[in-house]
Amino acid sequence: MAAATIVHDTSEAVELCPAYGLYLKPITKMTISVALPQLKQPGKSISNWEVMERLKGMVHNHQFSTLRISKSTMDFIRFEGEVENKSLVKSFLACLDGKTIKLSGFSDILKVRAAEFKIDFPTRHDWDSFFRDAKDMNETLPGERPDTIHLEGLPCKWFALKESGSEKPSEDVLVKVFEKFGEIRNVDIPMLDPYREEMTGRNFHTFSFGGHLNFEAYVQYREYVGFIQAMSALRGMKLMYKGEDGKAVACNIKVSFDSTKHLSDASIKKRQLERQKLQELEQQREEQKRREKEAEERQRAEERKQKELEELERERKREEKLRKREQKQRDRELRRNQKKLEKLQAEEQKQLQEKIKLEERKLLLAQRNLQSIRLIAELLSRAKVPGGSLRRRQPHPRCPRCPPLKRGWCHGAVSPLAAAVPAEPALVPRMTAAARQGVALVCRSR
Repeated sequence: MAAATIVHDTSEAVELCPAYGLYLKPITKMTISVALPQLKQPGKSISNWEVMERLKGMVHNHQFSTLRISKSTMDFIRFEGEVENKSLVKSFLACLDGKTIKLSGFSDILKVRAAEFKIDFPTRHDWDSFFRDAKDMNETLPGERPDTIHLEGLPCKWFALKESGSEKPSEDVLVKVFEKFGEIRNVDIPMLDPYREEMTGRNFHTFSFGGHLNFEAYVQYREYVGFIQAMSALRGMKLMYKGEDGKAVACNIKVSFDSTKHLSDASIKKRQLERQKLQELEQQREEQKRREKEAEERQRAEERKQKELEELERERKREEKLRKREQKQRDRELRRNQKKLEKLQAEEQKQLQEKIKLEERKLLLAQRNLQSIRLIAELLSRAKVPGGSLRRRQPHPRCPRCPPLKRGWCHGAVSPLAAAVPAEPALVPRMTAAARQGVALVCRSR
């Protein structure tokens, strides 16, 4: 539907439901057609904007509320214009119909035709003939006779409960608005039924060009007279909303009679059964979703538990690995300390052995010195023999140290000394230097 337009003159507005600020305002539209000449020069074209400005200039001391292009071809341009009041339509038509436009750069004259906009609204003959000729309709039953109005393009915000704070339309508001024409038997707003789109496959949320959310509704009157009065009141009208601040806006709505038995008892019962099935199906889907969610939660819980177990196992393995590493380090340190201790003990043992050998060497040297001293003492004691004198004798073969004396004499104590000296060559190297010196001194003294 068309976007809501601002209304400056509300003098022709008719009350619909002043409590909700709703009024009816006559549709003041006109159709303007401008015939285009044949373009003889290639590359030249006629500007739609220039034609529109010329049309606005042709109405003296007045102006269009809206003027837009509805169709444009090579032969003509069709405009839809709207004015504030119904009384201005005739004056606008008088200024436009049969007039001509001369555009700069074009020698041909453009002819203008204007007429009042033909409203697409059903007549009494239309619904009477429809229900009379329809074979599947029983005019004795509600909904199968001309008693239901089908409304499209109603702004949601205009039919919402003021105290609710919501912008969704309300069936109570719809009843209060249209019960002015007669007692209402039933109303239906498909937009409010969450299952309706799934049942019918239609989208009941529509937007206007201004971005406002619109809805469609069905209003069923109990008596035929209520239906007639409502259709007569809505013919050639658009819906106007007047706010608390006094500003008014209006929008076009589409009004027709219901030819689909929408509010018949059979259709209502059928929708109820379908709604019940959809509710059961939705409950099954919700139950399925719940079970799937529970299964998914269980699976996630098991996965979390498995992850925790795996994490604990990894932690245990890490601790075991760390413990083994620490044990290896301790064992390595222990072996290192053991080697150090063994090396230290070996060094101490070696030093002790060296000390023992040194002490043994010292003891052996001391013993040899003592033996040498004893030997010297013994030699000296034997050397003091009474009556000892030099005798002429041959050199003693056992005294290699005693050279032969002059005229073959040697000391008289040579025999005892020589006898005391060991004759074995193996004993000679064992004599210490002091013993050897002592033996030599004795020999020289003799």
